[in-house]
Amino acid sequence: MTFGYYDRLTPAQQRLYRRSDAITSLPLPGAASLRPLVAELAVSLESAGRAAVQGAAQGLFSGLTRAFAVPPCRVEVLAARPHGRWGELQGLYTTASRARSARVQLWMRTARRRRVVAFRTFLRTLLHELVHHLDYEHLRLADSFHTQGFYQRESSLFHQLVREPRPGSSSSDRPSAREATPARSLAPPTAPGPPGSVGGERRPQPARERMTAARRAKSPGAL
Repeated sequence: MTFGYYDRLTPAQQRLYRRSDAITSLPLPGAASLRPLVAELAVSLESAGRAAVQGAAQGLFSGLTRAFAVPPCRVEVLAARPHGRWGELQGLYTTASRARSARVQLWMRTARRRRVVAFRTFLRTLLHELVHHLDYEHLRLADSFHTQGFYQRESSLFHQLVREPRPGSSSSDRPSAREATPARSLAPPTAPGPPGSVGGERRPQPARERMTAARRAKSPGAL
């Protein structure tokens, strides 16, 4: 299965797309040892403190990059999501350059009501940006496209880190209705980011958008 933008890609990009789409999982070394860091992230979100969430998010992300033996990535947690007619921005990955390491930005509050994002939503956003990082540093792909395989890799990491409730478990073991909401809101494929940035939204599209400064200045937000 290919997404709609596939036909607009060059032949070289289509080959890269198909390579990405064919990889459907990422076995996580030492997944059990990382679960306490996932629990710390959940507790930090309950505290609603940005510094605590950033510390926990950085700790988990660093543990994941060490597990995959890839270069580190700086995590920055921000407050309310940028938003516009195109939707809400939940996460953003910026590739490394000679001057700096790769960076992930995550927003922990909803745009309008400024509520703390549900734990599973926030975790999936973090893992989404991690998959972009792994596309470049672990799989050695020349670019990171949003393909069905990309989303399957994201889900494979989530299910290795989060134990789902067993059938017949008590209601306290099940995710709340708030946690069961979709991981990300849609954003348009035309909303650009800064050079080297990679989309963190759910709508399938080419991940990397390199735009001129003038076009970025007119953009309501980046993906």
